[in-house]
Amino acid sequence: MLTDIEIAEKADMKDIRVIAEKIGCSEDDLILYGKNMAKFSDEFIDRIKDNPSGKLILVTAINPTPAGEGKTTVTIGLGDALRKLGKNSIVALREPSLGPCFGIKGGAAGGGYAQVVPMEKLNLHFTGDFHAITSANNLLCACLDNHLQQGNALRIDPKRIVFKRCLDMNDRALRNITIGQGKRTDGVVREDHFIITVASEVMAILCLADDLDDLKERLGRIIVAYNYDNEPIYASDLKCVGAMTVLLKDAIKPNVIQSLENNPAIVHGGPFANIAHGCNSVRATKTALKCADYVVTEAGFGADLGAEKFLDIKCRMAGLKPDMAVLVATVRALKYNGGVAKTDLNNENLDALKAGICNLGKHIENLKKFGLPVVVTLNKFVSDTDAEIEYIREYCKEMDVDVTVSEVWAKGGEGGIPLAEAVLKTLETKKSDYHPIYDENLPIMDKIKTIATEIYGAADVTYSAEAIRAIKKIEEMGYTNTPVCMAKTQYSLSDDPTKLGRPEGFTVEIREVYMSAGAGFVVAIAGSIMTMPGLPKRPAAEMIDINENGDTVGLF
Repeated sequence: MLTDIEIAEKADMKDIRVIAEKIGCSEDDLILYGKNMAKFSDEFIDRIKDNPSGKLILVTAINPTPAGEGKTTVTIGLGDALRKLGKNSIVALREPSLGPCFGIKGGAAGGGYAQVVPMEKLNLHFTGDFHAITSANNLLCACLDNHLQQGNALRIDPKRIVFKRCLDMNDRALRNITIGQGKRTDGVVREDHFIITVASEVMAILCLADDLDDLKERLGRIIVAYNYDNEPIYASDLKCVGAMTVLLKDAIKPNVIQSLENNPAIVHGGPFANIAHGCNSVRATKTALKCADYVVTEAGFGADLGAEKFLDIKCRMAGLKPDMAVLVATVRALKYNGGVAKTDLNNENLDALKAGICNLGKHIENLKKFGLPVVVTLNKFVSDTDAEIEYIREYCKEMDVDVTVSEVWAKGGEGGIPLAEAVLKTLETKKSDYHPIYDENLPIMDKIKTIATEIYGAADVTYSAEAIRAIKKIEEMGYTNTPVCMAKTQYSLSDDPTKLGRPEGFTVEIREVYMSAGAGFVVAIAGSIMTMPGLPKRPAAEMIDINENGDTVGLF
């Protein structure tokens, strides 16, 4: 059996100019990055802005498990399947982070015969967007520390600097560091911190900005520190926002590549969903909607994280109105939620399936709370039995939700035709009544409690003393009327990764709250979630190499 990268390397890729023609984009509308990758020009985006918008289909999933779900794979396969049915479709995805590529999760180009290519370039450097975001972020940090060194005219309190450096790599040693050591000319000694690039506010800003002007304005609103009078200091006060914007002027342009079946795919932006808002860029989604009749997009991790933020943050801010949701699950993952060890998931176990299917049920309920029609699709494994699939089908029937079996990993678009047909049927027969789950004008604690109780199923929320002080300060600064971006584990509906299935009666503990004023949301951190992940005992980097032919091996 071929690996994902072996399948990708055998792909018959077409010139990206040929791919772009399928969505009415000429060579003059593209900024080429070789033969197989390009960015859309601003002129093209402006020219199509008055086109009618297509249908927006969100692909999300149950809580991720070691058994695997395959959300990106299903997204790509569904896009290819709609094309096989003669529909003008396009997929809109996030860009992969180098952290997981060299860590434990791997890349994010799909899998099997439902991938976007060039897989290797996408998973590694791609068009340099993440490098630009990292550079812009760290330029602001450099200007901040230079300001301290050059006399500190803004009276910044070095102990109240809240903006952090970033790096697109899992490097736990950089979580807490001391900088400025050495000679007096080497800077002011202070404690500093790194986060992973995909958790940075600059990433969130790029993904939520409408255009370059909006990007620049949002960058200026970043709160970098507080002065000795406890007043906020903004990026605009440091006078480097123009330079940051210059670094990002190409990164804000959406990228276009292709699927293995030579269909266009827009891939742009990549905030994590457990520690950021988890969606591709607003510009990418809006461009896709003007290029196609059906846009298939995804949100990160489970529906409690990615979908909630897509619906409560991105769609609210961008004025998007999704038409339906596809909820991805696997028989194996549901049995894992029912208590089966990973080593035993290949065995039929209806009792475990019955115990674990409540996780699927909760996600269905949640998506319906947002007013979205839902279709469930089971990403098929060879070990799945007819009895297990039939049990899930009957369970979902009672919830008035159609179920299809997806075989896109093995068969590409052909394996996604039943799902595509179910999606088209749902779009024809069920109307979306999309609405956010909470009113953004509610007090911050009320919004947090709504998410925790309505989406996670918590009984209550508690706050650290530090979080309470932060919320009070945020409200004093006038930032009450903003969405909330919850940061928590992706492995459970709760903030405890060991609580599988559908936990009840638990309390969500908010340990930290801060304002991302440029992005336009409040971040609430629950549990022990890390904004700079670490590498596992045996990182994926140990398996990646280059062979005697110059080909990359081991990337997945």
